[in-house]
Amino acid sequence: MSLYKKSFLKLLDLSADEINGLITLAEKFKALKKNGVPHKLCEGKSVALIFEKTSTRTRCAFEVASNDLGIHPVYLSPECSQIGNKESIADTARVLGRMFDGIEYRGYGQEIVETLARYSGVPVWNGLTNESHPTQILADMMTIKERFGTVKGIKLVFMGNSMYNMGNSLMVGCAKLGVDFVACSPAGYFPCGDLTKICKAEAEKNGSTISFITDPFEAVKNADVIYTDVWVSLGEPDEAWAKRIKDLLPYRVTKELMDKASPDCVFMHCLPSFHDLKTNIGKSIFDKFGIDCMEVTDEVFESERSVVFDEAENRMHTIKAVMASSLCPEQTLDKI
Repeated sequence: MSLYKKSFLKLLDLSADEINGLITLAEKFKALKKNGVPHKLCEGKSVALIFEKTSTRTRCAFEVASNDLGIHPVYLSPECSQIGNKESIADTARVLGRMFDGIEYRGYGQEIVETLARYSGVPVWNGLTNESHPTQILADMMTIKERFGTVKGIKLVFMGNSMYNMGNSLMVGCAKLGVDFVACSPAGYFPCGDLTKICKAEAEKNGSTISFITDPFEAVKNADVIYTDVWVSLGEPDEAWAKRIKDLLPYRVTKELMDKASPDCVFMHCLPSFHDLKTNIGKSIFDKFGIDCMEVTDEVFESERSVVFDEAENRMHTIKAVMASSLCPEQTLDKI
């Protein structure tokens, strides 16, 4: 694996060996962290963390991972940056590339993170765009490997709204690593055709399948992983909730659904999750629509089959692997 000085923009850019290499490196970093072993491999470097969309897990993961590697992170919130407003993305990239050793971007269109990479001259990492969420998929695959000992041959079912970044990115990750991927959604909520064609070809090459099923109980037969996400993505209007709740309520992950899967099936979610009424949005949805949870029941979310907080922790370890791979020569990583 040689990702030195390279950007991390989408999983389609990487080979299966490179993805598996990042997961292996993340496992090593996790062991070092758990055992209290310092690993400041990037001492003296600085990175810019651009967040046009706010986040808990992504920001914390990048900042803690940076600190562990000896990197100085500078957080740029929407209020602190003129990207795309007073200054073009290309100009911003050329400025930041002269000050920082790497740039993380979390925000809107994929073309933004691609432009940052094209003009900055330093590695750029995708923290989330409308189209792709590659650091999340690394954490997901690491979590699956921890649970089952492998990812190849696993059956993963994505339940709900699979036409946005999480459904698309999971489909790519599964196709690359030989995981059978099922998108279980109502008609009109499946991934786009062009990406589907690419992923089906990639999956065939790696011995797995890509399927689209509308019946939840049919989809989860023999499933090892049932995955879901919020029904309305970041940046979508509030008006979308009424239609999504109507269309996706039959795709809520319940104990009854989990019990139709493999006995060892686990529940996964990239978070945040609306599984109870302990959030302002959850309370608002209850007041408007009378439902006390959305994409998953609290019973499933809090069950022993739920590995959502393992996923959340593994965001930090996999992000650390991504940054270190971009900023450190191979010989440095080989010493870990």
